[in-house]
Amino acid sequence: MSIHAPRAMLLKPGSILRNEEGEILDARSSVVLIVSGSAKLVVDTGLAGEEKVILENLAMRGLDPEEVDLVVNTHSHPDHCGNNYLFSRAEMLSAENTEDGEAIAPGVWILGTPGHTQESISIVCESDKVVVMAGDALPTRSNYLKWVPPRLHVDGELAMKSMTMIVDLADVVVPGHDKPFSVRDGRYSSYLD
Repeated sequence: MSIHAPRAMLLKPGSILRNEEGEILDARSSVVLIVSGSAKLVVDTGLAGEEKVILENLAMRGLDPEEVDLVVNTHSHPDHCGNNYLFSRAEMLSAENTEDGEAIAPGVWILGTPGHTQESISIVCESDKVVVMAGDALPTRSNYLKWVPPRLHVDGELAMKSMTMIVDLADVVVPGHDKPFSVRDGRYSSYLD
């Protein structure tokens, strides 16, 4: 990997808890730090109440929240943007102020992935491996293994097209509500550790 290549680091894996009927009882998004040159980005900020773990994991990487330049929300649900306020100096990016294919840092760009919501985006980080922070466009490894769209979606066909785009690009996927996994073998991946 080049010294200048972007690096994605998992600050917090996502999770989801459902009851026997499949209703969501608790949903918490993955939170990822990307360092690309001098730019520091956070993709999704998790659910309100998770501040401590996010701040601790940033500090383990020698960073304060004021040093983060950009926060990118894959979509506007509270479990993905509940801690945006921690990054008060960062520019906030979402589908509303970015375009599909737009570079937001060297080796890091926006991929439009509607289906879960109309405005869902994913973030692509190209290094020695291509890592896609998929948000709820691909919410769990199980969605990949079973090849089914997010249970909550506005358009199932569009959601499947977005999942296909993600999988075709990625070596590693960071799903919205699960741990990162390898597209090659479907196993959980430690690449972002």
